[in-house]
Amino acid sequence: MATSPPSPSPPTRASCGSFLQELQELWGEIGQDELERDRMILQLEEDCLNVYRKKVEQTRKQKADLLQAMSLGEADIEKILSALGERESFYKVEKLGGTLMEQLAKVEPVLDDLRRRRDERVNEFLAVQLHIVRLQAEISGTINHGDPAAPLVDETDLSIKRLTELKTQLNELQAEKNLRLQKIDVQLKCIDEMCNMMSLDLKKTLYDVHPSFVELERSKTMSISDSTLDRLAGKVHALNQEKKQRLRKLQNLGSTLIELWSLMDTPLDEQKCFDHVTSLISVSPNTVMPQGCLAHDLIEKVEAEVKRLKYLKASKMKELVLKKMTELEEIYKSVHMDIDRDHEWRTLTDLIDSGRADLSELLTNMDDRITEARELALSRKDILEKVEKWTLATEEEGWLGEYERDQNRYNAGRGAHVNLKRAEKARTLVSKIPSLLENLTARVKAWEKEKGIPFMHDKMRLLDSLEQYTSGRQQREDEKRRLRELKKLQEQFAAEQGSTYGAKPSPMRPLSARKPLGQSSSVNIIGGTPNSRRVSTPISRKGGLSSGKVKDAGKTTASIPANYVALPKDSSDNSTM
Repeated sequence: MATSPPSPSPPTRASCGSFLQELQELWGEIGQDELERDRMILQLEEDCLNVYRKKVEQTRKQKADLLQAMSLGEADIEKILSALGERESFYKVEKLGGTLMEQLAKVEPVLDDLRRRRDERVNEFLAVQLHIVRLQAEISGTINHGDPAAPLVDETDLSIKRLTELKTQLNELQAEKNLRLQKIDVQLKCIDEMCNMMSLDLKKTLYDVHPSFVELERSKTMSISDSTLDRLAGKVHALNQEKKQRLRKLQNLGSTLIELWSLMDTPLDEQKCFDHVTSLISVSPNTVMPQGCLAHDLIEKVEAEVKRLKYLKASKMKELVLKKMTELEEIYKSVHMDIDRDHEWRTLTDLIDSGRADLSELLTNMDDRITEARELALSRKDILEKVEKWTLATEEEGWLGEYERDQNRYNAGRGAHVNLKRAEKARTLVSKIPSLLENLTARVKAWEKEKGIPFMHDKMRLLDSLEQYTSGRQQREDEKRRLRELKKLQEQFAAEQGSTYGAKPSPMRPLSARKPLGQSSSVNIIGGTPNSRRVSTPISRKGGLSSGKVKDAGKTTASIPANYVALPKDSSDNSTM
């Protein structure tokens, strides 16, 4: 069996001394000169020093690099810790212990971790700042010109405090954006409701404010800038004013419709067609109303109906106004007030025919005049009653005067007792005229002073009439007094003539018979003078001549002078007349 060859022994490690010894032996064998040997050995020593020197310099440089790396590492650590705001205690190189390589090996992981943390913090800052810039651009409106540029991050301050401040600013901007979005949402709903009520194009209305409100794809965010909010608020205000104006117009038209329906007695079936209009009369502008209730077409339809009814009303209003004028005339007439009827009728007719006057207002004015006339008539009622009594008394006074001037009033006849009874009542009534006249005059003057207008608007005022009556009555009293004195003279003359001829004529017999007052030749009436039978006279009641003596006196009437006037002797107290 073959054996394996022995393994070679490991080579011995050569050294400079062994090489020098081997070189000396080789030089001895060669016979090299000693000087040459010394020279070559010195050269070898110099070359060896150069190699060591070079190696030392390289090693020194390596050490310096390690020290620099350590210094830079420590500086980076300090810088990053300062930027992160985490100045943690970090041991210097001397305190770390070990060789430079060991120390650097300990610093590098720390530095790598800090750099990673710094980069993460920078990215976090960048994200927050980018969001802030975008929100600011949205609020200011500059985002419409393109996305904002990425902001620069200040790496010298990456502290948590600074990051918290930026996040707080971001939250405030986000809250501002949310608030604006909520405000926009409320205003958009308001615009939607008003466009729905007024039948307006919602998309066109919103597009006029900003196109982003009607974009379907929403490739861009909804504008929330100040200018957009101002335009949106302006649009809401304009639509709200338009809604109020339309509602006010419809409410006025609805009220006019109800007034015209009532005036024209419009059937309920025709009124139901506009229930949606009349139902808005009492609606507040802030109330949500049905769709299309304020549409322009609807308003035009209602306006056309009002115009139609007003045209029909015009023909009837003229009749109503003229009817009111007739009523006003009757009131004035009932209280003896004057009114220029022809002028009033002509003025009203011209106003109505011209079409310039508002017939409803004209009718209202007529109602006001009627109300005023009624109030005026009511205030004159008491005075008119006094006037009526005074008028009746003056009429009775006139009748009594004619009755007493009738020479046949004592003739007995059918109805004579009625005339006598009326005469007695007339004397009683006429006796009250002075006090009645005084009371009436005081009341009229007080009324005129209070109202500031004449009591009567006739051709002659009542006070003038009263004064004229007073003056005329005084004249009549004077005339009666003169006639009584004349009568006494006539009686005295008759007595003297009677003593001469032996008979005394009766003053009660007229010189010539005449037709009784107020009585026809064929029929006796109540107001006439009795002629069929005798009645008691004032003279007979006072013990005057008997009827037989009156007959005898009639035979001597021819002897009475031509200027003799026979007047009855009044038994009543004439001083009260």
